[in-house]
Amino acid sequence: MISHDQNFKNLIVDYPRQALALFAENEVGQLDDAVRVRLLREEQQKERLGERFRELDVPLLVEWPDGRREAIVFVLEEETDPSRFSIHRLVHYCADLAELYQTERVVPVVIFLHSSFAIPKELRLGSDHQTYLLFQYLDCELKQLPVEDYWDSDNLVARLNLPNMSWSDDQKLEVYARAVRGLMELEPDRERQLKYVDFIDIYSALDNNEMADYEKRYPQETRTMAGLRERLLNEGKQQGLEQGLEQGLEQGQANGERTLLIRLLQHRFGELDEATHQRLEAATMADLERWTDNVLEARSLDEVFTRH
Repeated sequence: MISHDQNFKNLIVDYPRQALALFAENEVGQLDDAVRVRLLREEQQKERLGERFRELDVPLLVEWPDGRREAIVFVLEEETDPSRFSIHRLVHYCADLAELYQTERVVPVVIFLHSSFAIPKELRLGSDHQTYLLFQYLDCELKQLPVEDYWDSDNLVARLNLPNMSWSDDQKLEVYARAVRGLMELEPDRERQLKYVDFIDIYSALDNNEMADYEKRYPQETRTMAGLRERLLNEGKQQGLEQGLEQGLEQGQANGERTLLIRLLQHRFGELDEATHQRLEAATMADLERWTDNVLEARSLDEVFTRH
């Protein structure tokens, strides 16, 4: 299964300013270079060993050193399934952060991958006579954002999320192309380009016919992506060759192929569970080669192992 939570954690940690500008625009305003944005630790200390951790998705501290504004802690949480969202849990997160960092300036932000009419927008506690607690948060339902508003955005987080926004069926290939173009234009680092090509692939989910149509209509973007993937494969093969020299050719080739496959799988589908690691360790050379051939076209982890 795809770890959407981990995908968005990586996105926010790699591009915190762009994430805040997209998901909390009304609150942050313009974040110029003088503003400091840093990641706070994810898990808070426990007062007693028997207590469970409250895990936070991505808490960011935004500081204005020139005194324009006081520092603010932003809590960014991604929710794939709106029915699993708990506003009560979010209240706990924010209250714990406020206590831990001795601040009342905490802004909760929830990013919904899918929309639902049942998403609670606020929590109100009180009686018939008075409200004693009113909790609200900034929400960003990606499916409610019109994709045309972000076609040419210089915000990389927005461009990578074009596939998650609102668009019509006849715009699907254009959405994919503009996301890829944004990645190539706005991110100069090749390693991150490799990393976030997979993000675009996951959320665009083009089938084989759509990909063939895309390659005809957008040859430049297709060549760019092919070059990135070829580089990834070559790097993995080089690692295998080096291991082969050290460990003996036959064993080294298998270990190198396994190393390459693990890297490709993690790029596409996130961290692998223990069962998958055991399956890879027990695989023959033929299995590893077949799965490596499958990985760039497969739409799920299961499909990597079942395609022939």
